[in-house]
Amino acid sequence: MEERALGRSGLKVSGLGLGTATWGNGTDPDEAAAILVAFHDAGGTFVDTAGSYSLDESERILGALIADVVPRSELILASKAGITRRGDERWVDASRGALLRRLDESLVNLGVDYLDLWQVHTPDPTVAADEVLGALDYAVSSGKVRYIGVSNYSGWRTAQAATWQRAVPGRAPLVSNQVRYSLLDRGIEREVVPACAELGLGILPYSPLAGGVLTGKYRHGIPADSRGAAQGRSMSSYADARQVGIVEAVATAADGLATSPITVALAWLRNRPGVAAPIVGARTLGQLTAAVQSLAVELPLEIQLALDDVSSPYLGYPEEVR
Repeated sequence: MEERALGRSGLKVSGLGLGTATWGNGTDPDEAAAILVAFHDAGGTFVDTAGSYSLDESERILGALIADVVPRSELILASKAGITRRGDERWVDASRGALLRRLDESLVNLGVDYLDLWQVHTPDPTVAADEVLGALDYAVSSGKVRYIGVSNYSGWRTAQAATWQRAVPGRAPLVSNQVRYSLLDRGIEREVVPACAELGLGILPYSPLAGGVLTGKYRHGIPADSRGAAQGRSMSSYADARQVGIVEAVATAADGLATSPITVALAWLRNRPGVAAPIVGARTLGQLTAAVQSLAVELPLEIQLALDDVSSPYLGYPEEVR
């Protein structure tokens, strides 16, 4: 697995990231261990988690595996703060106190002294940007964090935060924005991608298979063992004509290349400008294996362009003005 620089920083991450959002909630510790070992054996280093995943259980499972299965020194560990969950309730709190408290809890859960990458999980409009960024700066200066980033930030928020950090010497620069990005969800290309390119942030796409829709498994119904079934979705969730057209185009490309839709969707995404490492939230070892196999495939230019065309996001005023 190749290593890629995260934006214009010195942090190198593997070409695929391993997401752990389902660990402790659909993926038990034994399956998680098998997934992590297989990821590591394939050359993977970048592992992403968050305190809000499975009510801290994701971090705890990962921490136990770091101690017993894969050495800490061979992983790039990333976590996030700013979202708290208690049962079905969700709070956003990116105040300085909440962020730094969450950081300390993450370090305890993971059993480590520092994180390679720490990100604000989502914007908090109730907290001033300088307070949020001040907490990130303190995390770096204290030695608890090596690099900092944001997640789910819009274009203007990304530009505001990155410019603020560059305005004064000594502030830690932002190196990443972790955002939803796939053939079915290209909205970040309007403003987020240009902002990241201009200011040196790497893009870390999550949900690169659009919650499994791009695998094609929902083309003829909802499998009983799928995430869609577990979440009680109906087929109306996948009935949009444009979405159906994109999924069919991916399936057609996969047939033509004698490979899987997973491979096509991930190979397309890896080649997008600014993308460092798509984060694959594999629930099972089989899903991870399919994702890793995509690394051996480079899409022919005509297929890349055809997928670009069928999934092209709408650009209007003012995004179209360059």
